[in-house]
Amino acid sequence: MQAWIEDELRTVNLADERLNKRYRVLLERFSDKPTLSIPAACTGWPETQAAYRFCDNERVRPEQLLQPHYDATLERIRQYPVVLIPQDTTQFDLTRQQEKIGGPLGDEKHWGLHDHVALAVTPERLALGVVHSFTWARNLEDFHKRNEARYKPIEEKESYRWLEGYRKACAIAVEAPKTKIICLSDSEGDIYECFAEAALIEGSKADWIVRACQNRSLTKQTSETAEIARKLTETVAAGPTLGTLLIEVSPRPAQSHDGSKRRQAKSGRTAKMTVQACQVTLQAPWRSGQKLPDVQVNAVLVRELEPPDSEPAIEWLLLTSLPVQTFSQACDVINYYTCRWEIEVFFRVLKSGCTVEELQLETLARFTNCLTLYLIVAWRVLYVMRLGRECPDMPCEAAFTEEEWRAVYQIVKGKPAAAMPSLGEMMIMIAQLGGYLNRKHDGPPGPQTIWIGLQRARDFALAWSVFAAPQAPPAIV
Repeated sequence: MQAWIEDELRTVNLADERLNKRYRVLLERFSDKPTLSIPAACTGWPETQAAYRFCDNERVRPEQLLQPHYDATLERIRQYPVVLIPQDTTQFDLTRQQEKIGGPLGDEKHWGLHDHVALAVTPERLALGVVHSFTWARNLEDFHKRNEARYKPIEEKESYRWLEGYRKACAIAVEAPKTKIICLSDSEGDIYECFAEAALIEGSKADWIVRACQNRSLTKQTSETAEIARKLTETVAAGPTLGTLLIEVSPRPAQSHDGSKRRQAKSGRTAKMTVQACQVTLQAPWRSGQKLPDVQVNAVLVRELEPPDSEPAIEWLLLTSLPVQTFSQACDVINYYTCRWEIEVFFRVLKSGCTVEELQLETLARFTNCLTLYLIVAWRVLYVMRLGRECPDMPCEAAFTEEEWRAVYQIVKGKPAAAMPSLGEMMIMIAQLGGYLNRKHDGPPGPQTIWIGLQRARDFALAWSVFAAPQAPPAIV
């Protein structure tokens, strides 16, 4: 059993000790072979059958499976002064010719599930773990009544998941009082109830940053002649420019991780941005059956200067509870928000690296239980990749066993290792096993080469432990 799995599942407490043991075994099998099917990852039919029974066990629930990982993640969170909690939703297309699993996605021809995930990361983008996951399937009857959703309370809407994600971040803030917790949401999380909730919470709570998608109304400003109605974007844009900064824009294809939405493609580039910021008071929108309070928030407007001719200018309007009075404070908000991209990378590892959409599981309960294990596997890939970048001089034993680093060194270098390599050196060798060329001008290895390399490294380590490791001399009788 790998040491990191023992550490990660130290507090596991399922209904039966045999289930605890099976959980550890399956997590090891899936992490060893993340791209393979369950039968290919397991060692024969008995273990494969046990894996399917585990996922179908009524005494096994996703929240139970995630709890020990959350406990370990909380310990890691407490070691950092600032931790970011980006949250987002992805979908899993499980369309099959012979069956319908879950509910409709963008249309009735495609069926599957949605999963809303919150991931803890440091400002240096080191993934610390999954802190929240909620999986659901849309009801076909409700799918045809989406126009009626606006009249429902938020607890009955899909958008309620964003409020639950923020509440989870607040719970972490209470459990890790010495760590500043900041919840990050993209434009889909621009929900007024989230702002109102944050304003009403007293005591320890998480800060937040949300990318605005609505040009909301502000409270009316009284002049000598009349009350003037104001809008959010125009008010922030009318303020002074605090300064300019450069940000690295990652290339992005037109298709996002959510197949129901189309996003315009963007080229990777260094963009020069102007920064404006001010404090505003949002006017509460109308809600059936309740009256929400007006909420005071801080706003940061970031606009690109001289964008490429073929692409529109990048523009972010960020709403936040963090201070933005100075250029430095506004830049902190922007830099924190750019870390939200890590959850997009996480979804890519989950869907392309762990190939969870290819799982042949016939029910929502089975898929959700199995998905929870792969959430941990995907986190582990990101964690090792970022740890190698942020702490390259650390001994590689922080993430790898002796069998792994000796076997990988032998395969890549063609000779035995004279000494333990650093973590940075080890990650380069792992990436080379996954197709990374390690040329002079190549950037750091990405998640795809890492997840392929990790899978091959485990195979080499197994072979090393059986055939190449020094054997003890036979006992003399």
